[in-house]
Amino acid sequence: MTLLLLAVNACLINNVVLSQFLGICSFLGVSKKPDTAAGMGMALTFVLTLSSLVCGILYHFLLVPFGLEYLKTIVFILIVAALVQFVEMFLKKFAKTLYDALGIYLPLITTNCAVLGVALINVQKDYSILTGTVYGFATAIGYTIAIIILANIRDKMVNNDVPGSFRGFPIVMITAALMSIAFFGFSALK
Repeated sequence: MTLLLLAVNACLINNVVLSQFLGICSFLGVSKKPDTAAGMGMALTFVLTLSSLVCGILYHFLLVPFGLEYLKTIVFILIVAALVQFVEMFLKKFAKTLYDALGIYLPLITTNCAVLGVALINVQKDYSILTGTVYGFATAIGYTIAIIILANIRDKMVNNDVPGSFRGFPIVMITAALMSIAFFGFSALK
C-alpha cells in the first residue's frame, strides 16, 4: 500500500514537471504533436525507471560501502548518459520515424534534470532500491501524462482563434500554468 501511495504522489500530486518544474525543456519542446509527446514519454519512462534501478543498485552496493557517496552525481550522470545512448540506438534502428520526430530532444534526456533529480531524490529520501524504482517509474508516468495532455491541448489550439500577442509560446506557457493549477487540485488526495 505504501508503494501505491508513493506512486500516486509521484504521478499526480507532486508531478515532476507541473509542481517541481523538472524536465520543463523537453515538456515544452516536444509537446507540439501528441504522437511525438507519447514517444518522448515512453523514452523518458524507460530511461527514468532503469536509471532509478541502476543508480539505486550502484549507490547502495558500491558507493556507500566504499565511502564514495560524494561521487553520486557524476556516477548518476554517466548511467543516464549510457541509458540514453541505448534508447537512441534502439529508436534509430527500430522506430526511425519516432527517432526523427524527437530530434534533438532525445539526446537532451541525458541532461533532463528530471532524470538526475529523481536519482538524487531517491538518495536524499533514503529510498530502498525497489521504492526508488517505483518512484522513478511513477514520476515518468506523471511526466508522460502531463506531456500528452499538453500536446493534445496544443493540437486543438491550432484551430482556435487565439489573440495575436498570445500565439505561439505565450499561450503554451499559459496552458502549462493552468495545467499546473489543475494538478495542484490533486494535493487534496494526501
